[in-house]
This record gives sequence, structure tokens and C-alpha cells, in this order.
Amino acid sequence: ISHFHAIMNTISVESFVAGFAYGGMTVLVGQPFETLKTLAQVPTSTNPAAKPSLLQSARNLYNAGGFRAFYRGGVPLLMGGGLMRSAQFGVYSSVVKNLEHRYGPTEPNAYYFGCINPHVVVAGFFGGIGRGVVEGPFEMVKVRRQVVSGWKFAEVFQGFGTTLFRNSFLFSSFVIYMDILKQQLVQRDMELPPFLKAGICANLAWFSVWPLDVVKTRRQSGKYEGKSLIWLMRDSFKTGDMYRGLGAGMLRSLFANGVSMEVYVLVEKKLKEECGHE
Repeated sequence: ISHFHAIMNTISVESFVAGFAYGGMTVLVGQPFETLKTLAQVPTSTNPAAKPSLLQSARNLYNAGGFRAFYRGGVPLLMGGGLMRSAQFGVYSSVVKNLEHRYGPTEPNAYYFGCINPHVVVAGFFGGIGRGVVEGPFEMVKVRRQVVSGWKFAEVFQGFGTTLFRNSFLFSSFVIYMDILKQQLVQRDMELPPFLKAGICANLAWFSVWPLDVVKTRRQSGKYEGKSLIWLMRDSFKTGDMYRGLGAGMLRSLFANGVSMEVYVLVEKKLKEECGHE
């Protein structure tokens, strides 16, 4: 029983709940840019001249379905967004607490390259996997809705492995950048609002893994049937599409993650005050 209680004490319930709020807000704020990003990553033509710009894509989308078209595929993400962000932050915080409970806090002299906390790396990797396990099916349905492609229930796990792979590196990159930024701000006795910290670090993380996101989206779109992960990576490199949709993705990442982090910090703080953990 004491061992069970010790394990339970390392589970961050507040982070799971705050992560759920983060996920819902991310969809509400970022879905229009997410739709434009997906359409850019799955072009309808291989001719570079026929690939529309971000503004052209936005105009075409509005003409085709009005403002509602920008939220196409948003329902699956709204349903799964809260759950996957809850898993992401909840697993991350719980793994950090578990590692510190077992081995104690990592001393700065043990950091990789003098700035990367190994506990953050491990916890971020597991947090990304936690998100990917939940996100995979919802993400596939979202992509199919956005590119107006049919799907069957048997296909919901298409691209699941690619999603897990992308998310493990995406979220670990995000928390590493967040931790490094925190160290730099402490050293300079400075502070930034959660909006800027999350927006900046999320953009850096997305830029680090963007080619994987392009491959993931194409694999789930239903327009590249029978093509392997390696083939898709080679094709995106050959056609110059490895960073396709980056503009829309960076705008979505900045505003969606910035606003959502403000909500996350507020919810987590209130919950800890209510539970007497601070």
C-alpha cells in the first residue's frame, strides 16, 4: 500500500486537468491555421507553379465554404485535443516527479552541453508518446476531413507509428527549449509571459521536426496509398516540400500554444491552490 501511495504521489493530477484545458483552447485558436497547413502539405498538383500561397489558400478556402471551412476537421481534434494534451502534460509532469523521487533533482553540472536536463529529455519523450497514443486516430480523421477525402474505421490507425515518432521528438524538443529558456531568464533575472515562452519554444520545436509532420500528414491523407515512410521522406526532399506549410504552421503554433499556455498556467495554479499543493 505504501508503494502504491508513493506511485500516486508522483502522478500530477493538476497537469492532466490543465493539459485538457490547454488542448481545447489550442483547437479553438489554431484550427484555421491548422487547416491551411494541412492543405499546403498535401498539394493537389505536383507542379510548383500550381501550389497556392498561404493567402491564396485562405481565399480559396473561404470562397469554397466560408469561415466554417477553416474549422473543417476541427470536431475530431476538439474531441481528442483535450485528451491528448492532458496525456502529454500529465505524463511529462508525472515522469519528472517520478525521476526526481527516485534519483533526486539533476544537478546543473550533469546537464548535457551545460544546459539540457536529462530528466526533461526522458520525460518529454514519454509525454510525446502519451500524446501520440491518444492523438493518432483523431489526427487521421482530422486530416481526411481537411483534404476532403473519405475514410473507413479500419483506417483510423493509418500513420499511427509516424505520429508517435513525430510527437516523441516534438514534445521533447518543446520542453527542452522551455527549460533552456527558463535557465536563461533566471540567469538574467528576467521574466516573460507564458504566451511568449510557449509561442517561441513551440515554434522552435515544430521547426525542428517539420519534415516529419509533412510525412505524417501525407501518410494519413489517403492520397499516398502504398507509399512507405522512407519513400515519403525522399519524395518530400526531392520535390522541395520538406518545409511545406511552415508559414501557416508557425502562425498556428505561436498563437495557439501561446494562448493555451496562458490558460494552462492559470488552471494549474488554481488547482494547486485548491488542493493545497503550493
